[in-house]
Amino acid sequence: MLKAAIYIRVSTAKQEGENQATVLREYAAREGWSVVEYEDQASGKTSDREAFNRLFEDARLKKFDLVLFWALDRFSREGALKTLELLQELSKAGVAWKSYSEQYLDSLGPFAEAVIAILAAIAKQERIRISERTLAGLARANAEGRHGGRPARIFDREKVVALREQGKSWNQISAEMGIAKATAMKAFKLAPPSPTAVG
Repeated sequence: MLKAAIYIRVSTAKQEGENQATVLREYAAREGWSVVEYEDQASGKTSDREAFNRLFEDARLKKFDLVLFWALDRFSREGALKTLELLQELSKAGVAWKSYSEQYLDSLGPFAEAVIAILAAIAKQERIRISERTLAGLARANAEGRHGGRPARIFDREKVVALREQGKSWNQISAEMGIAKATAMKAFKLAPPSPTAVG
């Protein structure tokens, strides 16, 4: 007997989840499947959902054969790229997946390959958009004189040298200057030698 994991996600009323669960249970019963249920009352915009995470842990442990959900947006609303990755993760674990209200979204169905291809194409476009946004952000940063990473801290490097030559510890200099100890040490190391140190 095929074992199905019913995944239910609701963001508001508990009654909505009960309605979904009832229909999905009845569908599984008609198919002759045994079921185990996972339910979250949370937004679908993140994968950080308790039951959702447990579902994937159990999928890797082969605790069921198929994941049945009401609709793709009940499963995930993280965008095509992330959703495709999640579905592929199930497939790699040897677990099939199926949307009840979207019959074409069925990894065991006749349109499985076409659906995956469409999702992959959408995901590719999403990757391109992410890359374009990243490049645009870097170009803007360069135009504004920022070159990636954190903006450089502006502080009096000569004062760092002076404090060190006065015998202050790196911790004391760090606290007084409001900079990291490593930053102070680097500033001291790169500073030109003071006139008193020459000779």
